[in-house]
Amino acid sequence: MSEAVTPQETSPTSSSPAPVPAPRKRGTGIALLALLALLVGAAGLAAGGWGVWQVQQLKGAEQQRAAQLEDARAQAQGLQNANAELNKRLDTLPNADELEARRRLVVELQGDQQQLAKQVKRVLGQSRQQWRLAESEHLLRLAALRLSALQDIDSATELVQGADDILRVNNDPGAFAARAQLAKSLEALRALPRPDRTGLFLQLGALRDQAAQLQPLNPAFKPSDTGSGPKTAWSDGNDRWSEWWDRVSQYVRIDFNAGQDIRPLLSGQQLDRVRFALSLALEQAQWAVLNGKQEVYEQALKQAKQIVGDFFNADLADSRALVARLDELSGQAVTVQTPDLGPALSSLQAYLSRRENAVQQQEAVAPDAGTQP
Repeated sequence: MSEAVTPQETSPTSSSPAPVPAPRKRGTGIALLALLALLVGAAGLAAGGWGVWQVQQLKGAEQQRAAQLEDARAQAQGLQNANAELNKRLDTLPNADELEARRRLVVELQGDQQQLAKQVKRVLGQSRQQWRLAESEHLLRLAALRLSALQDIDSATELVQGADDILRVNNDPGAFAARAQLAKSLEALRALPRPDRTGLFLQLGALRDQAAQLQPLNPAFKPSDTGSGPKTAWSDGNDRWSEWWDRVSQYVRIDFNAGQDIRPLLSGQQLDRVRFALSLALEQAQWAVLNGKQEVYEQALKQAKQIVGDFFNADLADSRALVARLDELSGQAVTVQTPDLGPALSSLQAYLSRRENAVQQQEAVAPDAGTQP
């Protein structure tokens, strides 16, 4: 048993260790180290990227905070300006004493307005009546004006009747005298004649148109038959001397045995002037008709007849008709003796004055009665 030899002692190669594949183990370690380095590099890159992202986020947040800070500063400046403006406005506001004084003024103004409202309410109860009475005075004034200026009897009658109707509706016994004067004026107006001014005006206008068509009569040459001398020169139309004499007689006419005045022939321009003068005379007569001027009317028609007689031949039918018509129109009256509306107007004014005085006395008594305890 003690002599047994172990395998290590008997084998000459047993003393050396077994061979290890060293190159394979070294390549694996290098790969592991490379992988580890790669992982560490990737982790470093990730950490660097994350750091850069954090830096960018911090920069963006910082910029946002800076913008917010700038907006806050702008808002603070605006608030400061508004505060300053508010302080200025507060400085301009009145103080407590002024506010109290203004409050008292407002109270007094409200009291005055209430008093004025009461007065207006009281006055409006009589305002319509007063306005109607003032209208009656205006109507009467207008009637007097139309009578004096235009002699318009119909319009004046209607106006006076309107004034009397207003007094009748008012039904005031104090207006008895005024209504009596109005009644007298109405009866005087109704008794007046009513000249047809419009018709006469239109007739004169028609005569103006007729006068514009008047033509003067050119006298024809008629030689006198003395019974001596040759007659062939005057009667033979085929003779050259007769033709020459007829042509010359249109320009020069001599009559030694004329029994009436010979008037010169009117040229074209002179004839136009005569017609214009005749038209003006008739137009003046129209104006006199509208304004009731009898003397002007008669004078204008007289002038028109004289123009027709002086410059137009009375033997013409249109001239005779025009002169006859002018004679007929000359006899018509265009002026009417109108009544005086002054007494009626004075009576109405006196009534209105008495009424106004009575109203003023009532208004003066009413406040005194209100102030009594």
